[in-house]
Amino acid sequence: MPASCPTRNHHQDRLTLAVRWIGRLLCWSLAAGMTTAATELLLTPEVGWWPALWPLPWYLTCSTALAWAILRAREKTAQHPPDEDTLPEQWSQAA
Repeated sequence: MPASCPTRNHHQDRLTLAVRWIGRLLCWSLAAGMTTAATELLLTPEVGWWPALWPLPWYLTCSTALAWAILRAREKTAQHPPDEDTLPEQWSQAA
């Protein structure tokens, strides 16, 4: 498919958006995991549901890290290097 195909650009845009959102979820789940670990260490809550709750952000962090790595690899393979005809043109503009 040519690079100017609208469906290809739309697919790549959706993939880039998915990578961005999964990356954000990864950061937030990591922050939540650190917060719950610090709470467990410093406060040691005595409620019955706490032992089941505090490791959940860590599980989410692992799964989102895997999902982000897969989506990022797909995003990288979807990008194609520029045509060789356009490279000298870009080089002269940069100089």
